Amino acid sequence: MAKGETQDVGFTIQMTVTFSNPSNGSSTWNFTEEDRTISLFMNNTWQVVYLLNCSYPLETMKTDEDGNPVAALLFPKSELKPGENVSYAITYHALSKPRSIPKITEETSESLDKIPMDLIEKYGRGEGPWLVNDPQLRELAYSIVKNETGVLTIVKKFVEWINQNITYTVHEVPYYPNETYVEGKGDCDDKAVLFATLCRILGIPAYIQIGCIYLPTAIHVNETYWEGHVTSVQKRIGWHGWAMVYVPPWGWLPVDLTYVVDGLGDPLNAIRRGAVTLQETIQYMNITQTDYVASSRKSKEFLMKNDFYVYMQDEMILEVPQKPPLDEVREWDRSVVVVMVTGAVTVTIICILYIRKMKKAKLGKS
Repeated sequence: MAKGETQDVGFTIQMTVTFSNPSNGSSTWNFTEEDRTISLFMNNTWQVVYLLNCSYPLETMKTDEDGNPVAALLFPKSELKPGENVSYAITYHALSKPRSIPKITEETSESLDKIPMDLIEKYGRGEGPWLVNDPQLRELAYSIVKNETGVLTIVKKFVEWINQNITYTVHEVPYYPNETYVEGKGDCDDKAVLFATLCRILGIPAYIQIGCIYLPTAIHVNETYWEGHVTSVQKRIGWHGWAMVYVPPWGWLPVDLTYVVDGLGDPLNAIRRGAVTLQETIQYMNITQTDYVASSRKSKEFLMKNDFYVYMQDEMILEVPQKPPLDEVREWDRSVVVVMVTGAVTVTIICILYIRKMKKAKLGKS
């Protein structure tokens, strides 16, 4: 448990999104359900998140194809003609709990043959961004590991190699793991995707997780990207990505390749001291099988080709922890699951744009 973390900490998270079709445009933006979908964060042993307010009614609430809780908003219009806009605002209450990581040592780590086969089948396949059949990546994975079979030692070797060979560089579109490897650079989620791919090649279940971090000194950050088609304003908040990996006998553990308290002089700090171990971090969504790299690039092409614009503002406010009355808690609020076991991401323009915002936050420390 991090020093000083002895009680729950509350945050208000506010998000505002505007879709805009400029008056000089020639295309109509026909909204899909994905355009209207919002994330409901996740509830687990480290956090409980409540949806407090939303501009529009919730048309549906469900889990996406990979298990993340989401909801579709009932927009006042189904399309945006030139000169039209539509905006919505969402407010969440997040209760962040004290967090601890098991005492991990290489000596007590179990070997590859102790990993349950059902987890390998679910979180070890070559799908989405996980290019487990790429010859270069397979050669890399086995050259790093050699004959090692201890899972924690393998994880340590991968962390060490990525830290020494992949330069932290921010860019506006995500990389596939082979691109990160060949170019020798990437940001938080690029490094995490490369790490998870190397793990999957060895039969170690892995995926990545996205979250937001309370940054009290980042009062106001205003940036545009995708040639001005996206504007992101962030107040005391940053977006970040890290990997989740299954290490017997402890189970799912976070592995942070960039935002690590005390740095990666000890590669196992990636597990012990990553961003998600801090109460300032709220887990947002998981990516286990969706090809969010392709989706992000398609989203960029869609906005630029049609000359559509998206404006987003996020704010994270520290508050006195306060649990809403029970009758205000929706059914999905009551379902608390074991930490770090659900999967994947909503393939929507907005979710992809939040991943892009995470890159612009420049949270990496390595």
